[in-house]
Parts: sequence; structure tokens; C-alpha cells
Amino acid sequence: MKLAKHLCLLAVFGVALLMPSFAAPPDPWEKPASELAEQIAAILGPGQAHLTIRNLSTISNDEIPVIRKLLAQDLKTHGVALAGAESANAIRVTLSESARERVLIAEVDEGTQSQVAMVDVGAIEEQRSLAASGVMLRSQQILASREPVLAALETPSGMVVLESAQIAIYAHDSDGWHEREQIGSGLSHAQARDPRGALLGYAGGSSFEAWLAGVECTGSNSSAAQPANWTMQCRENDDPWAVTQPPLDLTNWGPVPDGANIRVTPIRAFYNAARNYFTGVLAGSTGPDLPPFYTAALIPRSADSAALLVGGIDGRVQLVENGALKAVAGTRDWGSDFAVLHTGCGAGFEVIASSSGEALSDSLRAYDVPALEAVPASAPLAIDGTITALSTAPDSKSVLAVVRNAANQYEVDRVTALCN
Repeated sequence: MKLAKHLCLLAVFGVALLMPSFAAPPDPWEKPASELAEQIAAILGPGQAHLTIRNLSTISNDEIPVIRKLLAQDLKTHGVALAGAESANAIRVTLSESARERVLIAEVDEGTQSQVAMVDVGAIEEQRSLAASGVMLRSQQILASREPVLAALETPSGMVVLESAQIAIYAHDSDGWHEREQIGSGLSHAQARDPRGALLGYAGGSSFEAWLAGVECTGSNSSAAQPANWTMQCRENDDPWAVTQPPLDLTNWGPVPDGANIRVTPIRAFYNAARNYFTGVLAGSTGPDLPPFYTAALIPRSADSAALLVGGIDGRVQLVENGALKAVAGTRDWGSDFAVLHTGCGAGFEVIASSSGEALSDSLRAYDVPALEAVPASAPLAIDGTITALSTAPDSKSVLAVVRNAANQYEVDRVTALCN
């Protein structure tokens, strides 16, 4: 009987050895957390750092505590202990995703130095990415011109249109937009083959500033709400141009009156007329040196902070944030023009970018830029012509697109977004 009992136990033990293991599978965040911690530790070395995590992907927020715990454990293994916000070192981890994959991005600040670590988490389908934001773009032509249009600004009192040799003021009635006034720029020297211009609105729409190569113009209106006679003048000037348009009610003309609310100062950059781009030198800047660029736009990050997106003349798109200049992935198909639109969908603010190439039929597409990768947020919107300029409206809820069609005529389209 004892021998039979031992044989039975051996049989049971043998079956157990042959059966597959049903132990709990490893946590899917273990490997990426370990790899990211190793990269962070290689940057910081042993010491302390303050860790923050933000989720800008479709990953459930319920996963954040798990990711934080794993990162803390792995960092400790490499000699990096977590500390409070008073620490001189900071680790800011962002969960992001593109049309193809999810990524963990860590911005590591060690004193005044900042570096980036990144780990791929896994592939996802583009449809899931688009559904997360659910943006649909639409456009409406608001005026047409036989003259080349360089920039347009819509204000409560009319439409300011910057042309190659003059500024035109349009007023709106039941039949649409009609030109009311114009002033010559007084430009005496030859311009580049594809001249550029810029417009900046002030004081609720009752004044503006305009730039052409070597020329600065100003305009003011006695009424910000209704069409009236504009006073405009131009002069030769090589001062920096405004490359961002803050909301009109936060943009001040002249000294800030006592007791005024916060006023936003537009970012200004020096323009190289001979080369037809901005040099990268910003007026009054104490931040990092910028490369020569065509376009720049502010992306809101919170109620009181923003990042500057810069489209370089070499085709690279970079982001200036927390005092550092960093490359943005997923922008290979971007053209040289983009602007920021407040859609209220997904992340709330999307970047509207033109397509690359010299096709007669251009397109626009919305992108989320939650961290250091541009994520498609809409399907492409076909444009009947080539986009030559994009600018954010003062209310941030629309983008004005200047389009040159196959007949070499120009139009201004208002581009807005709907949430699916």
C-alpha cells in the first residue's frame, strides 16, 4: 500500500511538471518602464529627482499609478530616488501616441540642462488615434482677389488684407465682403519671387500693424465694432515682425493702462528679406537659439504656459518648451505653413498644417502635438490650389488660409473644425 501511495504521488507530480503554467502574465508596462528608467538613469546618474506623469494618449488614466510605481522601483534600482518638487532635478514623463504606436517620453532636467528619453510601447491602428480627437475640418471662401494676397486679418470692424504693394480694408454686408479702402505701401525696392507679409491686430480690432520686406505699416479705426474711416500710414523699417497673434482683447497698443488685465506680447522675429525667411533671432529673447524658420506658432499647454512650434527652412519642425529646443516627430508630410486652432476636440488645440510638395491641389490636416510627436487628428481637407499663408484668427476658433489657384488668382478661406 505504501508503494502504491508513493507511485500515485510521483504520477501527480509528473503531470504537474508537464502541465502549462497559469501564473499571472507580466505587466505590459514592466518592460517599457524598465527601459525608460535605464535611459533616465544614464542621463541623471545616482541622485534624486521629482517625477511627474501626464497622459496625452488614449491609454486609461487607471494605468498611471501602475506606471508610476514601476518607474519608481526601476529608478531606485539604478540609484535614482524620487524627491519632492523642491528637487533641482526633474523627470516629466508623457504618455503619447502617433498614428502607428504609443510612446513614453521623459524630459529630464538636471539643473539647467534638459535631455529627452523615449521608449516605444506598442503599435496601434490609425483609426483609434483619429477617433480619440475626432476632428473634421471644413473651409469657406470669404473673399477673392486678382492681386497677390500675402496675409489676412479678420477683425470686428472689417477684414485687413495685405497685398504685395498695398493694404486693402474690406467691410462685410449682406452680399459678402467688399473692398472699402486701400493704401499703397510705398515699397520702392524689388521683392522676392514669393514675397511674405505679416499682420498683427490690436485693441479689440480697432488697430493693426503690418509688415512687408523693409516696410512697416500701421492702421487705426475710430470704431472697433463697425466699419469706419481707417487712418493708415507706412514707412521704411527693418524692425522685427510679429510671428504670433495673441487674442485681440489681450493685445495692447502702446502703454498698458493702470489696472489693466494681463496683456500678451506677441513674439517678434527678424526677417531676412534677401532670403525670404526669419533669421531665428527673436526680439528680446533669452531662450535657446532658433534655426532660420518660415513659420512659428504658440501651442497652449496650460492656463499660463505655452510651447513655441517652429518650422525650419530645412523642413524640420521643432518645439521650444521649458527653455529647450527639441525635434518633433511625425511632421515629414508637413509643408512650410501651419497655425494653431482652438477646436475644443481631443486635446482642445490642434495644429493645422499644409501638406508638403508643390502639387496644384494642396490639403490641410489637423494634428495633436501632445509632446514631441505630431499625431493626426483629422482626415486631410482638400484645397483647390496652393496654400501660401496660414494665420490664426484672434479668437483662435478659425484659421485664415491664403490660397493661390491654378489661374494664379488668390482667395482667403476661413477654416474651422467640428468634433465628431
